[in-house]
Order: sequence, then structure tokens, then C-alpha cells
Amino acid sequence: MNGKIEVQSQIPEFQQDMKQFVSYMEEEKNASNSTVVSYQRDLKKLFLYLDEKGIRRIGDITSTNLNSYILQMEKQGFSMSSVSRSVASMRAFFHYLFKVRKMEDDPSEKVRSPHVDKKIPEILTMEEAISLLEQPDTTTDKGIRDKAMLELLYATGMRVSELLALQMEDINLPMNYLICRERNKERVIPFGKEAEDALKIYLEKTREKFIHEQDSVWVFTNCSGDAMSRQGFWKIIKSYVQKAGIKKDITPHTLRHSFGAHLVQNGADLRAVQEMMGHADISTTQLYMDMNVRRVREIYAKAHPRR
Repeated sequence: MNGKIEVQSQIPEFQQDMKQFVSYMEEEKNASNSTVVSYQRDLKKLFLYLDEKGIRRIGDITSTNLNSYILQMEKQGFSMSSVSRSVASMRAFFHYLFKVRKMEDDPSEKVRSPHVDKKIPEILTMEEAISLLEQPDTTTDKGIRDKAMLELLYATGMRVSELLALQMEDINLPMNYLICRERNKERVIPFGKEAEDALKIYLEKTREKFIHEQDSVWVFTNCSGDAMSRQGFWKIIKSYVQKAGIKKDITPHTLRHSFGAHLVQNGADLRAVQEMMGHADISTTQLYMDMNVRRVREIYAKAHPRR
């Protein structure tokens, strides 16, 4: 299952235009699967709204229609980030239609975009990260697996979805690196000794007990030998966070953000961090630099005698 959404609409051109738009995003823009799916979901909601307003031709859509939709979203209490993402979705779609000359004008050009302050993500301190990584009981098979997953996640900054999609062919233990793949894109990420040791123990002693001698391609599986779900992994993290006594508002991305922030705090080049984390835009990685500046200011404010 690729996660794509089939959209039903009374607008005749919509289905075909959407298919072509998706192909364009995938093949020419190299958009990630999650981006394509979110665009489809947002556009589905937009076109359902337009159907209700009696607008059933692509060419009849105006900037007034689109701004009215955004206004309705705001009145219904959607978050600014959700509204902003919807604006990005419609702009990408209508820019495409205008580019291929299916519309004479681009109605999204005059769509107002809400101002969204980038939220500083919650991260673990280095001490908290180490404490979390030490929580799995490595005298048990489950603990050995969990230890390898957490060490690898923190050592590479992978997304949880990438960790769970990792296949045996993506791991190069002798050279201490792995390959993250998404469609026709891939990136190579090194990992250190701690992650190497945890992964080696898991692969040599424990993995076969989880896959039950099946011919599985997945590096990490659940207890049934099937690919682990995000929900399953999230439960694992939450249990160890609680065990470690960490009181912060942790999300599945917390170790990823901590990886980026800790690298920048220790002087890593921003472009290198961007490449390892797979950020399309350097401004996303810049957030970790901003966090580091804030941290230095806080230390200065507490410690300098003439603050």
C-alpha cells in the first residue's frame, strides 16, 4: 500500500489533473511520499468545499474561492500549520496547472498565507538521551532489539518511518553506514561504535528469534516477525521515556531532533547535518542552529557576572 488517496469529486477534470499532478510531483519535483499524500488529502478537502459551492469546473476557480476556503478553515479552528500546509498544497497544484497551460491564470497567486512561527521542537539533553538509550534490558531478546533501534535512531537521525522501513541490504556493518531510501532518492548515513555494537548483537543473536526463520527483508520486526508499525515503536519509546523518568513532551521525532541539535551544538557543519537528515531546505536544519544560539544565550544569562 503506497498511502495514496483516491479522491472523488464532481469536477470532471479533477481526477485526471490530480493523477498528472502526482506524477509531476514524484518524477520532476522528487517529492517524498508523505508530501504527495498530504497534498492529495488537502486538495480533496478543498474540492469537496468547491463542490458544495457549486463550482464544478477547474477554470471557474478564483482566488476569492480559495481565500474563502482558507477563511472557513480558520473559523473552524484549524491550526495555523494546517492552514499553511493547505495553502502550500493548493499553490503547488495550481502552479502546475498554470505551468502546463490548463489554466489561463493561477488563482493561488493571490491567496494569503498565514504567518506561522516555526515551533522549536522539544529535544533531550545529551544526558537524557544517554539515559533513554540505557533503559532497554539487554538480558532479554526484546531489550536487545529495542536497544539496537534506539541507538541507531539517535546515531543517524533517521525518521522513525525510515528506521522501520530499513532492510538488511541497507546496512553495511563493516563500514559503519546505512542507506536510507525513499523512491528514487537515497542518502548514506554513518553511525558510531555504540550503534554498531548494539546492532551487531541484535543481528547475530536475536533477529532470527523475531523473524521465526522466515525470509524477512526487514531489519527490525515485531514479535510476530512482521514489519513493525509506527504505533508499536511509539509505545516502545514511551515506556522507556517513563522508565528513564524524563518529563518532557516526547514525540517519535524527539531523538531525530536531538541528533540534529547535538551535532550542531558540537560544531558540525550545517550542510553536512542537512544531508544526513535528508532536509530538502537548509532553513529546516537552521532551526537547530537557532536552538544552539538560544542555549548559549541562556548559559550566558545565568553565568556572566555582568549580565
